[in-house]
Amino acid sequence: MLLSARVLRGVRSGEIGVVFFRWGEPLLEPGSRLVTPVGLVGVESVRRVGLASIDEPEARLAGFSSAAGLRSMLAERGSGSVFRVGLRYLGPAGREESERDRPVVLSSGERDRLVRELARLDVSAARGGWTWWVLELVGRRPGVRVAEVAAEWGRPVARCKSDVWRLRQLGLVEPVPGGVRLSAVGRALLQG
Repeated sequence: MLLSARVLRGVRSGEIGVVFFRWGEPLLEPGSRLVTPVGLVGVESVRRVGLASIDEPEARLAGFSSAAGLRSMLAERGSGSVFRVGLRYLGPAGREESERDRPVVLSSGERDRLVRELARLDVSAARGGWTWWVLELVGRRPGVRVAEVAAEWGRPVARCKSDVWRLRQLGLVEPVPGGVRLSAVGRALLQG
């Protein structure tokens, strides 16, 4: 789940308090904290809503000028249920949070969601399963360069970067100077 710079600035200023997504299942849980370029953002609520139920005040709280515009944007995003996610700016991310070094305990729902997402990536790849292999390699070699992963995998560097980026979008790996490492979530997932 990516929040645009415009949305993040709005959350930080208090002008934006909700975002809407189309998901098969909720990808966030209330109480989650997101480390973003503007600081920590807290997830206050996550609930399924009907597209037609989005009204003008909700649209403005999401940073849209009209409910019709927001509904149109969501309608173009394809299938999946519409989820309303309440957000709140929590303040600057400290060194500890921004590096995500603290251990994470995954709920069974979070773990199941991540396993499903990895399976989806594996099934959609013509080359077959790759996600767990890459995660285990990065786990064994924190700070490994993507070019090294590509060489060991026998895959072009540009495509390998794209694959690692997909794992980063899921919050499982994070960049470090010169390479990538498992995030706290990635470590928790691999530790089972």
